[in-house]
Amino acid sequence: MSLSTYETTVAREWIDYNGHLSEAFYVLVFGYATDTAMDVLGLDEGYRSRTGCSLYTVEAHVRYLREVGLAAPLTVTTEIVGVADKKLHIAHSMHSGETLVATEEIMALHVDQEAGRSVPMPDDVAAAARAAATAPAPWNGRSIGV
Repeated sequence: MSLSTYETTVAREWIDYNGHLSEAFYVLVFGYATDTAMDVLGLDEGYRSRTGCSLYTVEAHVRYLREVGLAAPLTVTTEIVGVADKKLHIAHSMHSGETLVATEEIMALHVDQEAGRSVPMPDDVAAAARAAATAPAPWNGRSIGV
């Protein structure tokens, strides 16, 4: 079960010199999907303004699986695959139509921006994340190498 869904369409300025979605813009779209997941969990703009806390991505792993062209519809589903007091392991799957085109997993820390350090998430946010958590996909936690 996914926590949230983010949808967009590939814009002209996202197309690279090879005629398809540039790698930076896959990450941009995944970033917007993270923002959507934060809103669902209660880490929205009001929360950030009120508490000075937010999620910071401290590690990310992207798999570029298929080329995507101009005006292609993109749908990113987001799952929580790990929860700790100060951390969330988030997995994004990007589809264009029925085709899986990319995945990203991130490790996010809950940070008090004024203190400049990670702090535990509020109990209600942690509970919502745990309730939404799913088993990791086979691609979660993979490393790369030659």
